[in-house]
Amino acid sequence: MPPVPAAPPQHRLPAIDAARAAALAAMAAYHTLWDLGHLRLTPENYALTGPGRLAAHGIAGGFLLLVGVGLVLMNGRGVRVRPTLLRLARIGGAALLITLATAYAFPDSFIFFGILHCIAVSSVLALPFLALPGPVTGLVAALVVAAPHLVRLPWLDAPALFFLGLGAGLPRTNDYVPLFPWFGIVLFGIVLGRVGLPWLARSRLGAWRPRSAPARAAALAGRHSLAIYLLHQPLLLGALTGLAMLTGPHPRAGLSAFRADYAATCTRTGGEAQACRIAARCTGDALRAAGLWALQGRDFTVPERARAQGLSQACYEGAEGTASPDRP
Repeated sequence: MPPVPAAPPQHRLPAIDAARAAALAAMAAYHTLWDLGHLRLTPENYALTGPGRLAAHGIAGGFLLLVGVGLVLMNGRGVRVRPTLLRLARIGGAALLITLATAYAFPDSFIFFGILHCIAVSSVLALPFLALPGPVTGLVAALVVAAPHLVRLPWLDAPALFFLGLGAGLPRTNDYVPLFPWFGIVLFGIVLGRVGLPWLARSRLGAWRPRSAPARAAALAGRHSLAIYLLHQPLLLGALTGLAMLTGPHPRAGLSAFRADYAATCTRTGGEAQACRIAARCTGDALRAAGLWALQGRDFTVPERARAQGLSQACYEGAEGTASPDRP
């Protein structure tokens, strides 16, 4: 496999910058979806549903794949020490800033090892692989990606070891990108860079230069992806918080989660499963009709709590009769 020569500092491939810009756009769309749910502007937080989590994984994977490609583009088969250290300082400092900011804003779910942390550590761990044969790097990448499906050890649930991603549980955090499996994606990016960059440099895509204003904007965003990553979420969250103050929450915000929690609690305390599901739906609707649903987020007064409990009890009694019509 021919080596990719180390690129001089002024040389860039606009196609790679445009790919980073596309990843940034997808990330901003996902964070907008998360913010809307977090601020109760949508019926539920769709970013936390199954499709939403799959999208998040795909976006993170795209970024990390480009990290591996970028390491090859910057270093070739060797390591350019000064640019590597400067890049690591920028990313590591940004990761620390994210931890401090989220510890203040979300103390119960702050980000201690998110995508920037993973990029910083992976960028160091990946350096030896720049000099190894592609098949070796690909094999290690496959093993790293497979590891969480093969290894789940409770003793790795210690907070100091959460960054590995090989424990039996998941920590409470708003962004969790552990080394296993995600470091494997960076290694796959190195393989992709070693195979694809020589081809890209000779192709029409590699010769592409942004001419239109949108293309130039995309290339510029790709060149400054770290700054955009740091700025976009505070700006989005600030703008949507202002919108939430004007409009209030969506009238059905949290209803789906309430029904699921109600049914689970009801069943766990001895209720019949079908009756609990019917009562959950009935209670949510009754709270909304009584004007109590909009009061969620603050403690009920004693009369409000008594009324809510009465509605819940009436719903369950009615549901019990519906679910078991032959019960004596």
